[in-house]
Amino acid sequence: MIRLRWFFVWFTAIAAGQSFTQRGYLESGTFLYPQDALNDGGHAVSEALLRYEAFATLAGGLRFSAGVDARTDTHRQDERELHWYWFDRSRQRPAVVVRRFSATYTKGRFTADLGKQFIRWGKADVLSPTDRFAPRDFLNVVQTELLAVTGARVTYGNQSNSVDLVWVPRFTPSRTPLLNQRWVVLPEGIPFRDLGARYPGGSQFGARFNHIGQKAEYSLSFYDGNNHLPLFDAAVQTAPVEIGFARFYPQMRMYGGDAAVPLRHFTVKGEAAYFTSSDKRADEYLLYVVQLERQAGEWFFVGGYAGEVVTQKRMAAGFAPDRGLTRAFLGRAGYNIDANRSVALETAVRQNGEGVWLRLEYSQAFGNHWRATAGATLIRGAVDDFLGQYHRNSHISVVLRYSF
Repeated sequence: MIRLRWFFVWFTAIAAGQSFTQRGYLESGTFLYPQDALNDGGHAVSEALLRYEAFATLAGGLRFSAGVDARTDTHRQDERELHWYWFDRSRQRPAVVVRRFSATYTKGRFTADLGKQFIRWGKADVLSPTDRFAPRDFLNVVQTELLAVTGARVTYGNQSNSVDLVWVPRFTPSRTPLLNQRWVVLPEGIPFRDLGARYPGGSQFGARFNHIGQKAEYSLSFYDGNNHLPLFDAAVQTAPVEIGFARFYPQMRMYGGDAAVPLRHFTVKGEAAYFTSSDKRADEYLLYVVQLERQAGEWFFVGGYAGEVVTQKRMAAGFAPDRGLTRAFLGRAGYNIDANRSVALETAVRQNGEGVWLRLEYSQAFGNHWRATAGATLIRGAVDDFLGQYHRNSHISVVLRYSF
């Protein structure tokens, strides 16, 4: 905690006498699960999150961004000990973590970002195959949160054409569900043990060219690094019987592109990425998304299809929500009732009907600081389907947020 205190003392000092803004919120949420899971009989999970962010703009085109999260919960998804965390590599969510800390320098057509930051690529909404610098927290598989990566990003261009170069020297994995909780579905009667993770060395590199024209927008992208989603190595012990597994993150190379074409009544978006690997345990495959998007008054609609073509099938098992949402129809809709109230719907339906995920959410603001959000998530399907395996995890949620 001493390092964390100096972190903000330093940030406030460099902001003295310059443009300085800050924001944050305190949020408390409760998730209620009517059904027992095979390995988790808990029916209620409560969480609390304090998030603080600050931004300072100095003379000469230099801007600093910083943020910290502090959290706790009732279900041991969050750590109880206070450690200093910079890289998000813990199995549980850290009790306190630097969410972001970066410096941005802009001069003319040139922009450079250095530090812990969020990097998003792609144009599709529900699933974005080219978004390779965006690991996520999957402790709750259907309600995820982005994790920042630490590296350098350089962008050069104007409103019409730009080139984006990214270098990340240290790998950041996605956080996978905890073994003893309901978002891990394992065979009954066999004990499993988590043997930890083997993180790759080396760095990740990416490049993206983006063009915005009068009639269309498109981009081409390339990524060379590692998959932030894991494959598993298994070790079988016979006396007593136990299966241990270790996570590893195979080398990955991606070739991708996306496009958006606005038409009279809707916008057509498409995105595709082909993935290869030098690791003979990792599949080679194509992911693609085609969607339609329309804004009509206070309504917003997105609907499309996500597909997968496997060109090289290999043997290793893994955790892959991006591939799990393919061969499915994806949709999102929202309606702003007034300035304070809104409703939203998000869904994924497997083309063969063996997996369904549906989330309905109502949100209402009270005054300038308070907002309450109520949601209901329905999951149904076959036990061998990525979505259907979580059919015991349908739930309702209530979240209360105070913003400052």
